[in-house]
Amino acid sequence: MVKHLLRLMTELSSYRWLSRLMGAFSHSRLSRKLIPTFIRMYQIPAGEAEKDPGQYHSLNEFFSRRLKPGMRPVAGGDGLVASPVDARITAMGELDSGTIMNVKGQDYRLEELLNHSPHLESYKKGFFFVLYLSPTDYHRIHAPISGRKVESDYIRGRAYPVNEFGMTHMKNVLSRNERLITYIAGADGEAAVVKVGAMNVSSIRYSDEQAESWNIGDDLAYFEFGSTVVLLLESGTFTPRPDLTSDTKVRMGELLGTMKRLD
Repeated sequence: MVKHLLRLMTELSSYRWLSRLMGAFSHSRLSRKLIPTFIRMYQIPAGEAEKDPGQYHSLNEFFSRRLKPGMRPVAGGDGLVASPVDARITAMGELDSGTIMNVKGQDYRLEELLNHSPHLESYKKGFFFVLYLSPTDYHRIHAPISGRKVESDYIRGRAYPVNEFGMTHMKNVLSRNERLITYIAGADGEAAVVKVGAMNVSSIRYSDEQAESWNIGDDLAYFEFGSTVVLLLESGTFTPRPDLTSDTKVRMGELLGTMKRLD
């Protein structure tokens, strides 16, 4: 009974008008008064931020904060793939004929996640990471590989929570929520960075709308409040770091694995 009630409440709160309302408040100067409470509640390492907490004009500005230089060393070298975010790995593995298997007990079809993009053919036997960002985490998204932008695709959607409850009890959250997808072509293969919006997230934004290429670790985009990134690596190109498993906590810039040049 409680589970059904929570599911109903989540369905009702997933509409974009409510997210816009919450977003408007988080952008207001009034919301800055919540920053100290937010830091304490989620034990955020505020000392890593590029500015003192009192210098941020809104809760949203603090949430999408940049870090001081050197806070996240980035894996460097040819053919490397770095984590685009601070996150916990919710699921990882090889795609099975275009299906992301067993993410909190659910399977996801690639054509639904990528909104039937022709790019999906490149990933049907590729590798995936589902990376969940909690409110504690740094919320900017960085380039996982060096390369050029092939395409950017924005998909309107709902705003279901991507926390434990949402991912377990709501159907196909990753494919139903708002998504901003960046396809990046590197020297050794292509990567798709699927940025998935969440409840009370007012938007997902590029850090530089005009950028056409990135080096590994460059600032790519940011969330306004917590969410998830699905990282896809092109079929036949990726070898994961052997010690990584689901539930591993990773930091932005940390090595995820290597890509090899396609024949």
